[in-house]
Amino acid sequence: MTFLGKWVLNNNRINIFTTIHTNKKQVMKKLLVTLVAVVGMVFATNAVQAQQTKYGVFDIDLMVQAMPKYRAVDSALQIYERDSLQSEYDFYQSEFKRLDSTYKADSAAKKPKSVLDQMINQRQQVGINLVYWQQISQNRVEQKKGILAQPLFEQVATAYKKVLDARKYDLILKPNTFELGSKVENVFIYVAKELKIQLPAELGGGQEPVEDEKPAAKPATGGAKPAPKKN
Repeated sequence: MTFLGKWVLNNNRINIFTTIHTNKKQVMKKLLVTLVAVVGMVFATNAVQAQQTKYGVFDIDLMVQAMPKYRAVDSALQIYERDSLQSEYDFYQSEFKRLDSTYKADSAAKKPKSVLDQMINQRQQVGINLVYWQQISQNRVEQKKGILAQPLFEQVATAYKKVLDARKYDLILKPNTFELGSKVENVFIYVAKELKIQLPAELGGGQEPVEDEKPAAKPATGGAKPAPKKN
C-alpha cells in the first residue's frame, strides 16, 4: 500500500472514531437532560401531593371522655373500683393467709401428700391473682367502662364519621404523634360541633373550626340591560 493510501485509511479511521465519540457524547447529554427532567417532575409531583395531603388529629377515647355524660360513667367506675374490686382484692388476701395457715397445720399433722398438694395448688392460684392484681383490675375497669360508655362511643363514632365524610382527610394522627407547628387540623373541634358540646381547653375548646376555602362566586351575567338615557 502506498503512503497516500495509508494516510487516507488512517484519516478515515480517525473520522469514524471522532464521529462515534461525538455521537456518544450527544446521546449521554440527551440522557442526562432527560434524567434531570424526570427527577424534577418527580420532586414537583411529590411537593404538590404533600401540599394537597390533608392531616387531622383525633382520639375517640379522649372525645368520649369530653362528653358531659361521661361524668356519670366516671363516677360509676370509681364506685366499681372502690366497692367491687377492692372487696375482691381483700378476699384474695385473707384467702391466701387462710390457705397458707391451713397448709402449715396440715403439713405439721403429717396429712397425706394428696391433701397437701391440693392445698398448695389452691394457695398458688390465689397468690397469682394477688401478684397480677394491678393488671387484672385494670382489665376489669376497661371492660366495665366499655359497657357503661358504649352509648357515648356510638354517638362519637357517628359524629366522627360525618366529619370524615365532609372534611376528606388523608390521614388521622393521634395526639402527641406529630411536631408542634405541623399543618394538622384539630378534628376534635369539628366532632364537638357535630355533637353540639363544649370542648375542654386541652382539646381545643374556645377555638373556631377552620372552614375550607370556597371559590369566589362569579358575577352574574345576562341580567337586565340598563335603560337608555333620555335626550
